[in-house]
Amino acid sequence: MADLTGKNVLILASQGVEQVELTSPRDTLSDAGATITLAAPSGKDFQALQGDWDRGETFSPDQAIDAVKADDFDALVLPGGTLNADALRQCEDTQALVRAFLDAGKPVAAICHAPWILIEAGVVKGRTLTSFASVATDLKNAGAEWVDQELAEDGGLITSRTPDDLEAFGNAIVKALSSNDDDAASA
Repeated sequence: MADLTGKNVLILASQGVEQVELTSPRDTLSDAGATITLAAPSGKDFQALQGDWDRGETFSPDQAIDAVKADDFDALVLPGGTLNADALRQCEDTQALVRAFLDAGKPVAAICHAPWILIEAGVVKGRTLTSFASVATDLKNAGAEWVDQELAEDGGLITSRTPDDLEAFGNAIVKALSSNDDDAASA
């Protein structure tokens, strides 16, 4: 596995986040040496869900979303969960962060329902993405090409469909952060 020591990754989440879609990429990146910062809209504790129905763990964010800046991080991770993605897509600070990461050439990874956030940020037109099946029409209507595969990577966007795809999703984020090092070394 790549060594991500010195890399800082921002994860945005809120009430109703799909727990495993938060914890799996967090743990994969942390195990590779990255420093993880969890931010939530209010900066207050929130309850995760398992499968959009069962209560999961309560998480304490490190910061409020409006207090973080893309300049301080190397990648952005957007876990899914219907309630979480619906709340975050309505947060203007979240939309601005997505655009700032992509404008800076930094990876943005979204899984399951989280591509809703990408739609609201206005960054999907002309890109190939995947998501939970029920988000496909929304992506197509926003101008994206939707594919039914475990992983889609396009222009700095990394997307996956469901918790079944978490291994590929986490590995793609690690690879993207590692290739950023390779790009910097060859410049």
